[in-house]
Amino acid sequence: MLRKMTDVDVKEGLKVILSRINEACKRRTPELESVEPRLVAVSKTKPVKLIIEAYEGGQRHFGENYVQELEEKAYNADILEKCKDIRWHFIGHLQTNKVNKVLCFPNIYLIETVDSEKLATTLNKNWPKFGPPDSKLKVMIQVNTSGEEEKNGIDPAEVCNLTKYVLNECSNLQLDGLMTIGRFGYNPEDGPNPDFLCLKSCRDEICQALDLDWKNINLSMGMSDDFEHAIELGSTNVRVGSSLFGFRPRKVRK
Repeated sequence: MLRKMTDVDVKEGLKVILSRINEACKRRTPELESVEPRLVAVSKTKPVKLIIEAYEGGQRHFGENYVQELEEKAYNADILEKCKDIRWHFIGHLQTNKVNKVLCFPNIYLIETVDSEKLATTLNKNWPKFGPPDSKLKVMIQVNTSGEEEKNGIDPAEVCNLTKYVLNECSNLQLDGLMTIGRFGYNPEDGPNPDFLCLKSCRDEICQALDLDWKNINLSMGMSDDFEHAIELGSTNVRVGSSLFGFRPRKVRK
């Protein structure tokens, strides 16, 4: 008989993931020693109970892909009461006609999927209506590093132009970094993931062209099946869902 999702040990799963992140950090180049990766717990399809358990275990950053699901969770009475410092990351494709709905959600923290001047403009124009006075909305630029048509994100060649637009034309936005999903199923045994190398190259390019400090530009890359490899290659923001919320302790044989 299958165990229910609510039977998983989220707090123990969180400890395991953080331990794996720590070990992956030890395998990075010396220049990254002082950069601590941020764990975003991808809570899509996961019940409120597990989100609260992860929060109680010390997790603060949570990612959601769908506007309606994030709406239900952001306004959930238990989350509002028990998770006052929760930080929501929107990590799905965001249509401009849904921007106002997302910006009014309690504790919205970061939009990781800005992929056009139109979306950046809409976010910039509307944030003052919803955010705290004189605040800026954190955003990431999503890059389609794999070139797959079914994936959102801009072409790597367009990153510099969109970054420049956000920095110069969107005074209500704060550029947090770059994000990619990458091709699924890549085997690290074949060498460094080209999607991760591509995103890092995009960061190098914008930092050189726009005189930015690379330490202020996060790289959001790596998910449940490859976050350790992504950290080794420079990721500073990993999005982990199933490996965290699906954790089940091994049975002790008697």
